[in-house]
Amino acid sequence: MLASVGSTPYKIVLLLHVFSVIVAFAPAFVWPIVNLQTRKTGEKVPSGVAGLVARNTMTIHGPALVLAGLFGIILVVMSDEVWEFSQTWVSLAFLVWFGLLGVVFGGIFPAEKKAAAGDEAAERKVSMFGGIAHTLLLVMLILMIWKPGL
Repeated sequence: MLASVGSTPYKIVLLLHVFSVIVAFAPAFVWPIVNLQTRKTGEKVPSGVAGLVARNTMTIHGPALVLAGLFGIILVVMSDEVWEFSQTWVSLAFLVWFGLLGVVFGGIFPAEKKAAAGDEAAERKVSMFGGIAHTLLLVMLILMIWKPGL
């Protein structure tokens, strides 16, 4: 027990948790729109830009997703036993977080690298894995807001 829910240290960790989620998922909503717009105009995202996107996934967005989960764990530890690891919503949140890590590092990142190299099939995989990540994010938000099993 490091701090009570609502204390300044708890709020700081909560801020870091929410901010890291925003950093992790902002590109997941922006890049599909950019890709769709370029396809509609018949253009392609330049391979250099696509390569930067893949690199940012690995150096910025993926680590932010890792940090989001770690800050969430710290929040549970800091919560004065208001939240416990044995609660259903916390256990399900862990499961979804691990799923998101798998989708980002095992699906999106490899597909983005291949797409940057010109693999058109990989571009469809980026979209597919992005959709899966969006769905998992929605599930995570539902868990965080409604806390099933509490």
